[in-house]
Amino acid sequence: MVRDRGAALLTGATTVLLVAGFTLAVSYGSTSVPVSTVWSTVRGGLLGTPFAPGTIDLIVWQVRIPRPILAVVVGAGLGTVGVAVQALVRNDLADPYLLGISSGASVGAVWVLVFGGGVVGTLVGIIGSAVVLPVAAFLGALIALAVVWSVTRAAGGIGGTFGPTRLILTGVTVGQILTAITSFMVLQTDDQAQTRSVLFWLMGSLGGATWSQLPVTVIGVALGAAVLYGRARHLNALALGDETASSLGISVLRVRREVFVVVSLMTGVIVAVSGAIGFIGLLVPHLCRFVVGVDHRRLLPAAALVGATLMVFVDLSCRVAARLVHQELPVNVVTAALGGPVMLVLLMTRTGRP
Repeated sequence: MVRDRGAALLTGATTVLLVAGFTLAVSYGSTSVPVSTVWSTVRGGLLGTPFAPGTIDLIVWQVRIPRPILAVVVGAGLGTVGVAVQALVRNDLADPYLLGISSGASVGAVWVLVFGGGVVGTLVGIIGSAVVLPVAAFLGALIALAVVWSVTRAAGGIGGTFGPTRLILTGVTVGQILTAITSFMVLQTDDQAQTRSVLFWLMGSLGGATWSQLPVTVIGVALGAAVLYGRARHLNALALGDETASSLGISVLRVRREVFVVVSLMTGVIVAVSGAIGFIGLLVPHLCRFVVGVDHRRLLPAAALVGATLMVFVDLSCRVAARLVHQELPVNVVTAALGGPVMLVLLMTRTGRP
């Protein structure tokens, strides 16, 4: 009962913050846009109202609004993925970074950005980078996951008794190798401007948000979140251990494989549009567990909502900081500055607990 009230309170407070953050994000810029204009434009755009060329409504709809919407989708996806990964490996310090999934997605995306000629260039011309880039990132994430899975299983961790520590160590190792591959590919381009843009993107950025990026990202994150929510009871059981889950009639290997593929899909589409963003997937599940508990039927929606809200304010902070340092900050700079101290405090308050 207490958890239900906490979940309701968290949902209400976070929803208000999310609406306020979205409004500020659209309103803020080189030219401030009145709040009334923000929401009249949103209403007009959703109703299909045509905006006259050169009007403030058209500028807000085409330029300002896609970025906070992308922040919402990315944040919700990262929060959801963080919860799923931590349940699968039974470790509250796990996230897609530790399993090498984000690094694999980065390899796939950077390969398209740097070596996007030939067949890939043809596909980009036919289908569009908004589709090719997420597909490449997803394939990279899936390959990374397959390597981590295979190595861990060969070492006896999966298939017999599952060893979360072995899986995390394998993921960290594979992730470091993939990060080195990414750095090597970036250095192969002779275009210094492209090198700087790719490096900035790797540190996390939503600066290139457009309407064309949203459909694939929204669909990938929404489908993945829906599948994970449908596996909420299974995740509850897995979080208690493989033996407990098996005793409840759950096929641990099959569920773990399905969820890992979904996590790879979500990570791939997110990395393709924002780069590899840290701390959101690690921090948000911790914050939500304090309020809603460990039941994934409540935890997954709460993490999605809190992740979306946090990401909107993080991205807004990156833009505001640009006026101070004369350059927009990468998202990972802000997430590390905010998430690092909070995570340390959470770890210290858990001293002596399992």
